[in-house]
Amino acid sequence: MKKVTISLSDKEVKVLEKRAKKNMLSLTKQIEDIIRRSAIRTKSPGVSKVTPDDRLVQIFSREMRGKKRKKK
Repeated sequence: MKKVTISLSDKEVKVLEKRAKKNMLSLTKQIEDIIRRSAIRTKSPGVSKVTPDDRLVQIFSREMRGKKRKKK
């Protein structure tokens, strides 16, 4: 596993800590999650499906699933 060092301002850390608390993660895990999701999205061109690790997150995600609506 590679290590990366980044510099963040106090405001950025505060926002990330709030987001991590909301997602019940530590600050480090939240940053890793953001980077991992970003890498997955940019890996393949076009529409990509991101499958969350947690089944509960997948159930309540905003991803459009099911049949598409008929256009009138």
